[in-house]
Amino acid sequence: MKAAIIAAGSGERLRNCGITVPKPLLRVAGRALIDYVLNAAASAGITQIACIVNEESAGIEEHCRTEWPQLAFEFIRRTTASSMESLFALRPLLQDGRFILLTVDAVFAPAVLHRFLTAAAGFAQAHGVLALSAFVDDEKPLWVSLSPDGRITALGAEAQPAARSQGSALVTAGYYMFDPAIFSEIDRARQFGFTALRQFLKHLLSCGYRLYGQQMPKTVDVDRPEDIAVAEAFIRSGFTE
Repeated sequence: MKAAIIAAGSGERLRNCGITVPKPLLRVAGRALIDYVLNAAASAGITQIACIVNEESAGIEEHCRTEWPQLAFEFIRRTTASSMESLFALRPLLQDGRFILLTVDAVFAPAVLHRFLTAAAGFAQAHGVLALSAFVDDEKPLWVSLSPDGRITALGAEAQPAARSQGSALVTAGYYMFDPAIFSEIDRARQFGFTALRQFLKHLLSCGYRLYGQQMPKTVDVDRPEDIAVAEAFIRSGFTE
């Protein structure tokens, strides 16, 4: 299985606070942010990595190839309008079967990805399996509600009341398993004017694609300067905080 990493964001909230290093290379507890998802992929036995970086960022490809020589990288350098468009840009590299999609700013314990892969394999008919977390510290979390068999029944604002009533309050954790069949919806997503990955996920759900959710341990999303301290405390706790 191949892993795809979205690392093309501009890190606007970090830059607005004076942090100018490309987000994937931001040092968190002594390591570049991208190293955490690469470590998770390597720990899960994944050796093929497709990664998109933006045209303004420098040094990311060199860092990855130097620090992770055991991994086979394919890079796309393109500035995109959203994580959705970054995923679409990776399509030519992701046609051979199910793949794992990772966002570069998701920090979680290295062993967790292998657990997620094992769980996702149990949803044999799924077009997508979303890792979910009960840790909610995002400005705009994507809420998820599930049926008893784990199938996603709602995403976003519609899911929040159901999630809270179920006592789950689960949100997406920043990593996913997808079947390439989802790329059949690229043209329609663009026709509808979607500008975010969450909109694309809601579209897939509304079109009847089989999406499931799997609750996983804590993930910290690093978007704001204050998130760095939260992530570092989490890492230094041994990912048990």
